Formats: sequence, C-alpha cells, structure tokens
Amino acid sequence: MTTEDMDLRQALIRKIKYCVENDPANRSEDATPYFDAPLVGFASADDDLFERYKSIIGPFHWSPSEVLARAYGPSGPLAQTVICWVLPITEETRLSNRKENQYPSRKWARTRHFAELFNDVLRKAVVDYIVELGEYAAAPMLMEEWSRVKDPDIGIASTWSERHAAYAAGLGTFSINDGFITPKGIAHRVGSVVTNVVMEPSEQPHWDYRENCLTCRGKTCGVCMSRCPVGAISLKGHDKDLCNKYTYGPAFKDLSIKFEVKEVGCGLCQTDVPCESQIPESAVKSER
Repeated sequence: MTTEDMDLRQALIRKIKYCVENDPANRSEDATPYFDAPLVGFASADDDLFERYKSIIGPFHWSPSEVLARAYGPSGPLAQTVICWVLPITEETRLSNRKENQYPSRKWARTRHFAELFNDVLRKAVVDYIVELGEYAAAPMLMEEWSRVKDPDIGIASTWSERHAAYAAGLGTFSINDGFITPKGIAHRVGSVVTNVVMEPSEQPHWDYRENCLTCRGKTCGVCMSRCPVGAISLKGHDKDLCNKYTYGPAFKDLSIKFEVKEVGCGLCQTDVPCESQIPESAVKSER
C-alpha cells in the first residue's frame, strides 16, 4: 500500500466523522443528533468471507466485484476495498426505547426512518469523495438492483448485507437475535461503500462470528429474548418470519402514520440489554 493510499484511508475516516458531526441530516426535530461518533473499518474485497457469504447467505448475495460490475459494467474497475461504518444511536434515543415493552418509542421510530436517510447521505458523500479523486466507488444500498430476498432456508435476506460487510471489516460480531454487536453496542445503523482503491484492511480481532454475544458463548444472558414481545428470539436464534409479521403488521402501520414515518422498526431487543452500547464484559474477556 502506498503512502497515497494510506492518506486516502485516513481522509475517508475524517470525512465520515465530519459528516456525522456536522451534516444537518444527522439532526432530529429537536436539533439533537441521531448518531454519535462512528466506527470505521476496511475490508479487502478479496477476503474469502465475501465468497463464503454466497453459501452462508445465498448465491444471490453480491461480492464486492459484482457491486462494481453492476455500477460500471463488466469491463469496469476491479473492486479492492469495502469501506464500512457503524453509526451508534444516541443515548437519549436508546433510553426512550428502554421504557417500552411492546412497541418502539416515537424517538426510536423516527430515528429508524430519518437517520437512515442520513445514512444514505453519508453513503453518497463517500462515493462522491472517491469519484471526485478520479477513482471508482459504489454504495450497494443505493443501487436500484439492491433488493430483499425471501430464501427458503434462511428466511428474509438481501443482495447485500451491511452487517456482513462490517463483520469482514472487523467492526463486530453477530448476536443470537441477528443483531451486530460492536464496541459501541448493538443499537446502531451500518453503511458501506465498495471502491477500486487499495487500502489496508482493518484487523479482524474476532475468532468466532458470534463472539460478542453472551448467550452464543454459553453465558447467562438471554435478555433480548425476554425483550421480544412475540417470542421471535430463542436459543434456536431469530425467527425472521415471526419478527417481520409483527413489525410489519397492522399495529406498526398505525404507528407509522402516528409517528409520520415510512417504516417504524422495533429495536426492543437492542435496548435495555447488556450489549446495548458495548461489548458485554464477559465477552471482552473471552479466552483466545
């Protein structure tokens, strides 16, 4: 990796952090931010994880090379790096959702909708920054071809998973509830951009893909199970169909009207849990 590539890596980290801190789209109706300072990581597009995801998630899941091929054509640039970020939801919003036990708080629901609009702004800002340098980049979640997929084996999935990209970038591990536990916890949104620019991959510090989840490590926890109002989380994992039937059901449609948002979300299993804003201590001290 050249000094120029190292400089771009640092410049991108600064760019992402600056946008989170200063972009007006990261401000709620009371002028408070949706997100705290981000975590940023980098994965090599050649990491074999991306090929393995075609077996783990499904053959429909894009590799980084397929992302750029869709954006620029089959004879376009070769994918080299996946830039990933985690946007931690602010404490004020998390606290509001802790109090709930059936439906999300208004603040959580509006964060789910409007904060993800900011995430789109951030995705575009990162792409534009790289393109303005004469290089190539694409944000999979902004591509028209991106879609959700109903897979008979794993349930609801998508053609690009932000969390799986973030795992490849060393930003965290998965939970029993299918969430993604990072050093800033499980209550967050994730973003990613694929580029042809070579950048040093972040360290992958995890020896197991569910290392940060106490329940998955056989420790006493399971709090997210008790937080789910429909029992969609158990020791068997996350029942996506039951979860989605609830969160896209009539009550949530009424809430979307009440809260003036397109999608409400839920987030009860991401708040008032030991991993809400950190990696639980027992997981941090796990034996290697």
